[in-house]
Amino acid sequence: MKFNTYIAVALGLTSVLFSCQKLDQDPLDAISESNFWNTEKETLYAVTGLYSGRRGTDGKLVAGSSWEDGSQIFYMDCTSDNSNSDFPWEGFQALGNGNATPTDAGNATTRYSYELIRRANWILENIDKSPVSETLKNRLKAEVRVIRAYRYLDMATLFGAVPILTKTVSIEEAYAPANTQKEVLQFVETELKDAAAILPVKYDASNVGRMTKGAALGLLARCYAFQNKHEEVISTTEQIITSGTYQLFGDYANLFEEANENNSEVMMDIQYVANIQGYTDLGIMMPNLSGGWSSIVPTQNLIDAYETKDGEPIGESATYSAAQPYTNRDPRLSATVVYPGALYSGRYFDPLNPSSKDHPAAADNASSTGYNYKKYLQNPSSYSNVWNVGVNIIVMRYAEILLLNAEAKIESNKIDNSVYEHLNTVRLRAGMPKVNESVYNNQTKLRELVRREFRVEFAGEGRRRFDIIRWGIADVVMNGPVYGSLSKGSVNPQTGEVTFTNLTDRFFVENRIFTKGKNELWPIPQVVIDNSKGTLTQNPNY
Repeated sequence: MKFNTYIAVALGLTSVLFSCQKLDQDPLDAISESNFWNTEKETLYAVTGLYSGRRGTDGKLVAGSSWEDGSQIFYMDCTSDNSNSDFPWEGFQALGNGNATPTDAGNATTRYSYELIRRANWILENIDKSPVSETLKNRLKAEVRVIRAYRYLDMATLFGAVPILTKTVSIEEAYAPANTQKEVLQFVETELKDAAAILPVKYDASNVGRMTKGAALGLLARCYAFQNKHEEVISTTEQIITSGTYQLFGDYANLFEEANENNSEVMMDIQYVANIQGYTDLGIMMPNLSGGWSSIVPTQNLIDAYETKDGEPIGESATYSAAQPYTNRDPRLSATVVYPGALYSGRYFDPLNPSSKDHPAAADNASSTGYNYKKYLQNPSSYSNVWNVGVNIIVMRYAEILLLNAEAKIESNKIDNSVYEHLNTVRLRAGMPKVNESVYNNQTKLRELVRREFRVEFAGEGRRRFDIIRWGIADVVMNGPVYGSLSKGSVNPQTGEVTFTNLTDRFFVENRIFTKGKNELWPIPQVVIDNSKGTLTQNPNY
């Protein structure tokens, strides 16, 4: 039975096992905690339920119930300088512009959740009742520990100090004080190292999507990187690189398409099954005229980060033209962003004409910046229903490991040929030239380059906030106005040729504030503080 089939079956199981109701006796025709753990199938369903999450009565995924959600991945870039969340009620705009408060915390209220951790603890406490072999049991425990560590790493980087709970607790025990961020990260390190020692390098096709040794080590490298433990990042990423398990997929633009899911670059992803447990929000990124909502849109600051095709930043390149800003650019720009004049979904994208449905002032669902995202949506018609797709959303891929390794060596000032080799591997796959070693020949210049590579390689994939916080530059890049495309001009509907009549007027989106010593962490939702009966305290300056 394939893993996706287990996901489908696990939907019902998860709802049964984690219902809020309590009955006086076990039903004879349904699964309950007391008559569970009797077979291998039941055991596999329980663990798979941790991957799949719960569906509510409306058929949608219950927030916080799965190990990760595709929309969380996409929206996270809105809390960085890469993207804007155009609709405040979706829970990310205030987290991006610095206006979130404990009582109006948006996505922080959903993200500060122990549901998945509680379920993981329950499995770890009960799985020894199962009759499965010790080998399988240990592997499943390791999978669960990786998932639990993923959630703790997420909470530690977003909220700082949070309680570490490793067992199911009573109501009284739930009022636990927070552990320090450092303690949580140390716990994550231990969990991931232990799990990596047990998990297989890969699975057969029937189990693709489960946590592997590479996934555990990749998360461990992220955890180390967040703490600037450069030596540990180097040793961990080199375990992955020398294993030969992963390689970059040959086509950057189509790396994210459903036809290429589970490819050689994917290390962790969220598995979706169309019409059973499909991803139902892909259309939120599409342009209005194409039937999308433009909920998550790229900023001009992101567009400006892409080099010209000759490998130079736009401010240093003689080939860059402010009047033709999208020509002769890093191919990852056209693979990631729908910009004025781009051929998309059978027409040339035109946010400049005030009568266009894609003009920022024309409709609620038009992008505020004049840009839309294109990843996973190179060709929307490839999906029979863009609002219920089976494409897997990538959480970690091998390009990140190569860049983490290069970055750690740069920061340690251990710059060797492998630094250039890893940077070149990522750049050449994208269609960019090799690093100019005569220009990027010292720590400062290489730091500038690797950080730019992180940004453009993973734009729209939810990693940017993690990076700007660990680099300590968030207060620099997140303060000030957010702009979009040049706003005056026209797009030829037959050729897509763009003519800008003013090279200074841009679509204005909002002003952002990032207070150092405050906004590095999200506010702990006030309801969490209130429910803790005084054991938890608010993050500084909220």
